[in-house]
Amino acid sequence: MSRFRNTSILSAVLAILELNCLAQNKPGASPAISPVENLDTSQEVFVSSGDLLTVSVTGAPEYRYDVRVNSYGDTSLPMAGNIKLAGLSTYEAEDVIAQNLEKHGYFNEPDVSVFVKEYATSGISVLGEVQKPGIYSLPGHRTLLDAISAAGGMGPKAGRTVSITHRDRPDSPETLQVVRGDTKMMTNKIINPGDTIVVSKAGMVYVVGDVKEPTGIIMDNPHLTILQAVAMAHGTNSTASLGKAKLIRKASSAPEEIPIPLNAILAAKAPDLELQPDDIVFVPNSVAKVITRRSLDAALQAVIGAAIYRPF
Repeated sequence: MSRFRNTSILSAVLAILELNCLAQNKPGASPAISPVENLDTSQEVFVSSGDLLTVSVTGAPEYRYDVRVNSYGDTSLPMAGNIKLAGLSTYEAEDVIAQNLEKHGYFNEPDVSVFVKEYATSGISVLGEVQKPGIYSLPGHRTLLDAISAAGGMGPKAGRTVSITHRDRPDSPETLQVVRGDTKMMTNKIINPGDTIVVSKAGMVYVVGDVKEPTGIIMDNPHLTILQAVAMAHGTNSTASLGKAKLIRKASSAPEEIPIPLNAILAAKAPDLELQPDDIVFVPNSVAKVITRRSLDAALQAVIGAAIYRPF
């Protein structure tokens, strides 16, 4: 009974394998995905001028050389000749070297390995709004979070964008949107030696004039509105002329003045406007209110004086 059961199980397994093979070879069926096609290209190492490479061939221990990529991006290898490698990933460099070795008749389908033994620029530059800008030695595959952490983290005025210039692609900087506290994206982004990271500075808006605490506000919230900005300045004074408030905004030629119906906005009768970096909210005072306030203050002082010096 045991032998019959084992034979039945084996037959079932073979039948399933046969059906899978037929399904893969069936016209219109989705082809099997090679593991190479699923490689994350963001984690590839690219060759640059000045790098020291170790090139070897599997099964041929005598073929192992350390070669330097010259300033033109070329390297000279025994049996393969002069080859341009700068700008290629290590996988692409392996294919190019293998093709040259096979073309010259020294190897038949060689399995070439290329390893970056020494980077021309091993430091990662972390600049902009970080606690300690500088160049940090972080060899190997490191993440954006590692680099920013090495610089002490983001500064209090850091913005929401980070620019990354890769050493092998200096003319194509990459800009990322980052959110404080969200480390998932930063741990997924691979940084290589020689890359430059620049953390942007957050925009500022200013609230001045007849408010309780004129101030500059860091735009942590990209959708900061006029009411929110005035609230951060602890509101307006009683002498403020709410109907004559202005928004001063930078323009290409000269600053632009935009009237703000602050009284209507406070009464929810006009839309609350979003601010842009470097905007200035100016709340003037009311001459009539100031005069009235001064008159009231003078009258109050007179009453207090009369109460103090009244004869008994």
